[in-house]
Amino acid sequence: MTGAAGGAVFEVSGLTKVYRVGETEVTALRGVELTLHAGELAVMLGASGSGKSTLLNILGGLDSATAGRVLYRGHDLVDADERALTRYRREHVGFVFQFYNLISSLTARENVAIVTEISREPMAPEQALGLVGLDARLDHFPAQLSGGEQQRVAIARAIAKQPAVLLCDEPTGALDSATGIQVLEALARVNRSLGTTTVIITHNAVISEIADRVIAIHDGRVARTEANPRPRPAASLHW
Repeated sequence: MTGAAGGAVFEVSGLTKVYRVGETEVTALRGVELTLHAGELAVMLGASGSGKSTLLNILGGLDSATAGRVLYRGHDLVDADERALTRYRREHVGFVFQFYNLISSLTARENVAIVTEISREPMAPEQALGLVGLDARLDHFPAQLSGGEQQRVAIARAIAKQPAVLLCDEPTGALDSATGIQVLEALARVNRSLGTTTVIITHNAVISEIADRVIAIHDGRVARTEANPRPRPAASLHW
């Protein structure tokens, strides 16, 4: 499902974030206006310091806004208390970060099972790992896996609770291009198979070619949004 076909999952208006560092104020977001749709794969593209990670963290309920509104299916995250945000993160959002954060003493299957044991309607760890192409690596420990395979375990862990939203912060940032492409293929496969609204933030413009929509972030604002009528398969990318 593309963004054009899905209804609004996030409606962001006037979103502002100001950090205080001692006596100094740093404005990370400046009145962001944005809508994200059900089932779309969106890439947020911007340089380091542009505000894209701050925006992603607020969408995921990991950070709070200074002003504005962030509606998730009509519910305002800005007004939510910490208990409500914890429930929102647990039940609706999967996160993938640049670093994998796997538990070294657990196998791939066991790392994913940590999430499925506390989720309401999880998929089996084996199914989640199969979706990211790791059927043959279920019982391998992180030290026995490549960086790309570890990142795919992290993706499987994120999707095993079947979240409505998958938020990915520079998921290929620590990987070489060939390995990064495998990770992007896994994310695209999850997006197609599960219909999960997927947001990937990156500074790498090439990655935007796989997106249904590209959202350019500059100086804390949405500089432009562009629909991509013909997303390219990740395997065709070169960087």
